[in-house]
Amino acid sequence: MTDAADIPALMDDMGRRARAAAADLACAPAQAKAQALRAAARALRAAAAEVLTANGHDMAYGEGKGLAPAMLDRLMLDGPRLEGIAAGLEAVAEQPDPVGQVMAEWDRPSGLHIRRVRTPLGVIGVIYESRPNVTADAGALCLKAGNAVILRGGSESFHSSRVIHACLLEGLCAAGLPQDAIQLVPTRDRAAVAEMLRMTAHLDVIVPRGGKGLVGLVQAEARVPVFAHLEGICHVYVDASADPDKARRVVLNAKTRRTGVCGAAECLLVHRDVVNTLGAQIIADLVAAGVDVRAGPGLGHLPGVGPAAPGDFGQEFLASIIAAAVVDDVDGAIAHIRRHGSGHTEAILTEDDAVAERFMARLDSAILMRNASTQFADGGEFGMGAEIGIATGKLHARGPVGAEQLTSFKYLVTGDGTVRG
Repeated sequence: MTDAADIPALMDDMGRRARAAAADLACAPAQAKAQALRAAARALRAAAAEVLTANGHDMAYGEGKGLAPAMLDRLMLDGPRLEGIAAGLEAVAEQPDPVGQVMAEWDRPSGLHIRRVRTPLGVIGVIYESRPNVTADAGALCLKAGNAVILRGGSESFHSSRVIHACLLEGLCAAGLPQDAIQLVPTRDRAAVAEMLRMTAHLDVIVPRGGKGLVGLVQAEARVPVFAHLEGICHVYVDASADPDKARRVVLNAKTRRTGVCGAAECLLVHRDVVNTLGAQIIADLVAAGVDVRAGPGLGHLPGVGPAAPGDFGQEFLASIIAAAVVDDVDGAIAHIRRHGSGHTEAILTEDDAVAERFMARLDSAILMRNASTQFADGGEFGMGAEIGIATGKLHARGPVGAEQLTSFKYLVTGDGTVRG
């Protein structure tokens, strides 16, 4: 464990090495980056027993700290989840390389030819809690986009992340790429986080991945630009025209598939005309699945529900709890979401095209869905292979942040002895 007095020097050294690696990665061949990711996936599969043993230590540590069940679920690895991480590395490897892509090009009357091309951001810092899979996802996406990355995993995932990181380094080595391209902070000391937030000379952007406390701290204290979402307060609106089978299936999945992810539904909105028919069926499904349904006025008569407190609307539960409210129509749903939402993901269940269009045009969350579960709010499900997080800000990146979103652009201008008159 690194001594606290050494942390500024440690982080400065990591930053300097990352900046040097980023200069090499910016022009690394696409084939080399893909090769590194495929080799890392092979290394991860070969190290499966070691990863799961390390994860067992992390789970014991998390249980000792009293982590909530949702956090323990995020932390836990098993064979299928580990295979999912390896498959994610391979999926990112197979994606088109964004670096150097021509986004637009045009000619000017002056004789200039101008191209706008994708270029890496440089060095990215990723600070995350619990989820050891973020070590692989973030490392892979940053590498694909030609960026060096400094990873600071949560104290709970310390052992798992170290083994996964070692597999990433094995991949870099196999492809002849600098191992400083993907660095993992080797200490649980929180001083390393504070130091990262001040590393303006070395980091180009910070991505926090975790709960409201972590993300809020980073947004408040960082001197480095931040890609972040504070909360995933996801809503599902059941319209009067919703197909009953679709609606029941989608709502149950949106809430119960995994309750601890940021795409889990946290609030159900029901059109007044279907409260005692489809709405009652959906709430009965949730209650039968063990969900604590906290109902507002107009729903309290339904079996198995409890009364909602005012603070339940606009709450990210990350647990088997959902708030539920009655709205008069789609405009009522829109107003409720504007008042209580976090700009993450909202879904509408409707067979009426005009209603769906109004919902999607008048809301400005990063992700809007029709007749689909909010649990699809995920970079892998969007075809990005993986994601580094869901950005709910409006500058640079929104929604799932994949490799393409981890690039900026530059202009390449060509003349032929061209001068300006």
